Amino acid sequence: MELWDLYTVDREKTGQKMVRGEKQPEGFYRLVVHVCIFNSRGEMLIQQRQPFKEGWSDMWDITVGGSAVSGDTSRTAVARELSEELGIELSFEDKRPSLTVNFPGGFDDIYLIEKEIDLSELKLQYEEVQAAKWSGMEEILGMIDSGEFIPYKKSLIELMFAMRDSMGGLTREDTK
Repeated sequence: MELWDLYTVDREKTGQKMVRGEKQPEGFYRLVVHVCIFNSRGEMLIQQRQPFKEGWSDMWDITVGGSAVSGDTSRTAVARELSEELGIELSFEDKRPSLTVNFPGGFDDIYLIEKEIDLSELKLQYEEVQAAKWSGMEEILGMIDSGEFIPYKKSLIELMFAMRDSMGGLTREDTK
């Protein structure tokens, strides 16, 4: 049984929890995290969900994502998800999300990281992930069109690629 902390609209923990799979109480929010890992060639590490996974089964997705469990912060949740799903150990202690996307039931913190990852060293979590590969933006957008990739808004994928090597809305040159 997985428990999620519930938050106010101002992102303050309420002290209340909910059980994953139960109806979320109206007026409360939960925390979701994603991380997109990019290599020096500007490709994103993507994963294919297992065919038996509930929700978006057999589809490709960004590097890692999941719900924060009770007691998690955004940073501990993203580190845990990355470790569990792909076997990648990274510290997020000094990192902040590159962007937060609000959705009707909560907040989705998205971390954008540049790191060289050897695909042969990944430890894919059998319950979640069947494959992983590096992909460029055009390939991912094409996979969204063909129905192979979770149907994120294309503009979100483009924004993540555009922001991958900077923090905030400025280009790297603008921040020097």
